[in-house]
Amino acid sequence: MRNLKQFWLVMTATLGVLASGAGFAEASYREQMKGLDEQVQEVKSDVLSIAAELARLEERLLYPSNTHLAVFIALAERDTLRLDAVQVQIDGQQVAHSIYSFKELEALQKGGVQRIYTGNVPTGEHQIEVTIAGKLDTGKEYTRTERFAFNKGIEPKLLGVTLGSSQLQLGDW
Repeated sequence: MRNLKQFWLVMTATLGVLASGAGFAEASYREQMKGLDEQVQEVKSDVLSIAAELARLEERLLYPSNTHLAVFIALAERDTLRLDAVQVQIDGQQVAHSIYSFKELEALQKGGVQRIYTGNVPTGEHQIEVTIAGKLDTGKEYTRTERFAFNKGIEPKLLGVTLGSSQLQLGDW
């Protein structure tokens, strides 16, 4: 009987030691995984930073400042035009065309701006033609085309076109 008590005492102690060792191993494993997760997050952050820098470098190479032109589209405030499509031509060449989804139109109506074109044009005088298609608040189909002259200097040129049912306006941004 005494040997049986000693046996159970030794077994209980052994199981306790093994369980505490397993708990320690599990805690160590959790710490290692936490460390790996932090390293993965750091690597992801580095990759995103490098990708952003590469995008900036690519834009500078593809669109040097002396020829860079960007055209932005915005809707006039409180205008009821439901914009369906925009087409942009520069010097008689179509450079952009966009058909708007409900979400894109909603973003523009809330004050959003779309970069519809990025490209290169030489310095000097140019002409931009903007054609819009949509519907008025009465449900009537609406199309309008406007032509504007602009001068491209040696600096990058940013043009903004404000669209509305009563007029289209071009401005420098």
